Amino acid sequence: MATSLHTQLKSHYVTAADRHEVVVDQYRIDAIDKRGRLIEIQCASLAAIRNKISRLLETHQVIVVKPLAARKKITTLHRPGGDIVSSRYSPTRQKLAHVFVELVHFGAFPHPRLRLDVLLTEQEEIRVPPTARSSWKKKYSVAERTLVEVQQQVQLKTAADLWKALDIQLSGEFTTADLVTASGMPRWLAQKAAWCFRRMEFFSVCGKQGNAITYRLTAKPRRARAA
Repeated sequence: MATSLHTQLKSHYVTAADRHEVVVDQYRIDAIDKRGRLIEIQCASLAAIRNKISRLLETHQVIVVKPLAARKKITTLHRPGGDIVSSRYSPTRQKLAHVFVELVHFGAFPHPRLRLDVLLTEQEEIRVPPTARSSWKKKYSVAERTLVEVQQQVQLKTAADLWKALDIQLSGEFTTADLVTASGMPRWLAQKAAWCFRRMEFFSVCGKQGNAITYRLTAKPRRARAA
């Protein structure tokens, strides 16, 4: 679903409307900046654009923008365009570490021609009663998402950039449990983080501590070669 959030973020990166929605190598690109870099805004799962980005990286510089909802206001309407029934802030707040939910399915990162921008944003989500096309499990349909504010922009080129941005202090050998303690992530998210860092060769496996795999930071993590 195309939302105002997507449109607003395109303008956040490239103000000139004639540089929006440009076709490059048979792919429709959200925007192209003045330096010729392709900009893809992905509010949905990064897995959906994995193959597209991998192909474009063969010959182009690409910036993938992933917004996370650090704060979200939920406004419920009686019907589309109708009166407001309720308005509240969601107790769920996404942090930078939630990008691992996406990275487990986005093997294009890291790459020398790729920059991943993770935006911590405040958003407003407009909800209406479910439509006939909605899942029967849902009690609402999302009619719109809008950008209120970009609170923080984290630019990532390498696994080391991500590790530094997370500001996790670990040395020597450690387990996922140690990563949980040092990062404050819930265990399920720390497991995804460990898997991603291992795939990016930023973590190397040392052995086991009981049933737990032990890791250490790799001196020279992998960065994929340019085509």
